[in-house]
Amino acid sequence: MTSHLKRPIAILWRTIIAAICALGIWCSWNLARADYLFRLDSEESIREAIRLEPDAWQYYMRLALFDDAHAQPLLEHAIKLDPYNAQANIELGLRFEAEGDYVQAERLLLNAFAIDRTFLPRWSLANFYFRRNNLPAFWEWARSTAQMPSVSSGMLFELCWRVTPDPNEITRRIVNDKPPLLRQYLVFLLAKDQMPSAVAIAERLIRVGDPETDALQVFSVIDRLVSANNGGSAEALWKALIEKHWVVADAGEPNNSNFARDPLPVSFDWALASYSGLHSWPGPSGLETEFSGSQPEDCTIAKQVVVLAPGNYQLEYSYRTDAISPGTGLRWQIVTAGSDVPLAESPDLSSEALSSARFDFTVPPESPLIHLRLHYRRALGTPRISGALVIPSVQIHSRL
Repeated sequence: MTSHLKRPIAILWRTIIAAICALGIWCSWNLARADYLFRLDSEESIREAIRLEPDAWQYYMRLALFDDAHAQPLLEHAIKLDPYNAQANIELGLRFEAEGDYVQAERLLLNAFAIDRTFLPRWSLANFYFRRNNLPAFWEWARSTAQMPSVSSGMLFELCWRVTPDPNEITRRIVNDKPPLLRQYLVFLLAKDQMPSAVAIAERLIRVGDPETDALQVFSVIDRLVSANNGGSAEALWKALIEKHWVVADAGEPNNSNFARDPLPVSFDWALASYSGLHSWPGPSGLETEFSGSQPEDCTIAKQVVVLAPGNYQLEYSYRTDAISPGTGLRWQIVTAGSDVPLAESPDLSSEALSSARFDFTVPPESPLIHLRLHYRRALGTPRISGALVIPSVQIHSRL
């Protein structure tokens, strides 16, 4: 009797297991099919996806973008399926705002923030109060948004700029010492050409930032200041970088006077030009330059910006050349900012033996920012130089 019962029971269990497996396969196929239809991203495909998978809240949110007439109930259903859906609360709140129901809109946006305290709910509330012209609430939520720096923080600064195009006011109200925020704010200020405020923010970034991440951005501020002939602010930032050990620099002028380090990409270090027929590099002997004879007839080989107090100075340098004749136009020059006419320059460089030389120059009161450059200009009646130049050192000394 027992053996007769065992066989039907075994068959029944196999049937149940097979049915469960079939149901699982069918459900898996439905889910995969629904996902495929959702990714097709058309109104018809999303409706079919909802028919196959009616509990997927994201399907209703996406359909709301296609079916504007029924967007509100679709979003409400998405929130019913997932009460912790901050994005659906935001989208529905914006719908109520567009219809003039500001009380409901505010409630939903605040609910989104209660669910999700990241950038988007804060940003949505700042925008809402901006549109309502509720400036106290706007500044409160703008400041809250700034506490969560995002790649979209630039939009926040633009919104604040629409309220007040005063960078000092924006800084006072919302800017904190979070490096990601300071980086984006610095980009914003540079785009608006607000250089005094950019300097102040760059100084804050030097205090709290990371040299690996932020040094290049501060270099760009320094270069902008140099281009604007604002040597004082540029030098102040440069000294702040040195004090925080973000850069290695010499105490005297020019920086990196022995060319012992690879130049930094900033005006206060050497910029070494590269042309067809001319190549320069810092080596163990100093700055080494090779001329093939096909280089430009007028070109700068190396240059650096130096800020000097008005007064009398002397440029001292050492050099040697190989196969470069005298009087062929290779010289050190002192050039004031905004001018291409040398304030002073050396005799032509030509010496097969290591030589030292110097020349005097005066920095006028109106031009403390100068360009020190090693320049080549083919002398009339001579061919382009072909050979090598080595500069072991160059230094500027005050002259009483």
